[in-house]
Amino acid sequence: MDLSLLRTFITVHRAGSFTRAAALLGLSQPAVTSQIRTLERQLGRPLFLRGARGVTPTTVGDELAHRAAPHLDALVEIAETELDEESAVRTLHLAGPPEFTSARALPALAPLVAQGLTLRSSFFTTAEETLEGLAAGHHDLVITTSHPRGGLLTATPLCDEEHVLVAAPRWAARLGPGALRHDGPVVLERLPVVEVHESLPFVSRYWSAVFDALPATAGTVIAPDLRAVLECAAAGAGLAVLPRYLCEGALARGEVVALLDPPVPPLRTYFLAVRTGTLALPHIARAHEWLLGAAADW
Repeated sequence: MDLSLLRTFITVHRAGSFTRAAALLGLSQPAVTSQIRTLERQLGRPLFLRGARGVTPTTVGDELAHRAAPHLDALVEIAETELDEESAVRTLHLAGPPEFTSARALPALAPLVAQGLTLRSSFFTTAEETLEGLAAGHHDLVITTSHPRGGLLTATPLCDEEHVLVAAPRWAARLGPGALRHDGPVVLERLPVVEVHESLPFVSRYWSAVFDALPATAGTVIAPDLRAVLECAAAGAGLAVLPRYLCEGALARGEVVALLDPPVPPLRTYFLAVRTGTLALPHIARAHEWLLGAAADW
């Protein structure tokens, strides 16, 4: 059996679409369709059911993928390891949220750059954009707050991010000691809100987890970067909900203060995601392992 046909089959099985598989393989869609039909003729059994939104594997297709994928991935690993030894430079295409990628991931990968890794990064504000780009083959490794579904992408938990309700000291002084604990979030309605989006994603998540309620106010300042949100909050523009890693320096310097210390702080999980099978590529596997190791201290 032609291994290229199996490679195309595994890619379609993981992608759930001839179109997406074609993009990942660098082939035209008709070429992918032709290869799958050739494989089906050789086996004498259909491997996929065609639908309006893609393809669904038959039971025969699922069985073949389960049996063939590990061996095909192993062959790719052998081939790519030899290639990696011959080439001193490999390029890793990394994508993720701008703040976390800038403050955590890129500095953590700096030692690998010294070892010959070439690094290209892209920033996305939504997990959906990031995962779509990974699935389409635009990135090799992504950091996301959403666990991908399906077999095309594989995700590993990276770390948890604690969220903190902060404001400039003068706003905290206006609230008075114990007011928030005693009266609840109603006392915060008089404070302006700084957020990354009109939907108040960070504030809403915090309110839901800590107060079991939704915020009653709209955003006063909208800045689509958490670093800008921090600067605005420190300057007195209003309250904000921020990741602790991002604001811990400002907290230590007294530029902002935590308005509440809940018994169970809200957390958000980051994942490292790759296309299934690509951890067989040494430069991706090395970066993946390196980030997981660095995250132990985050």
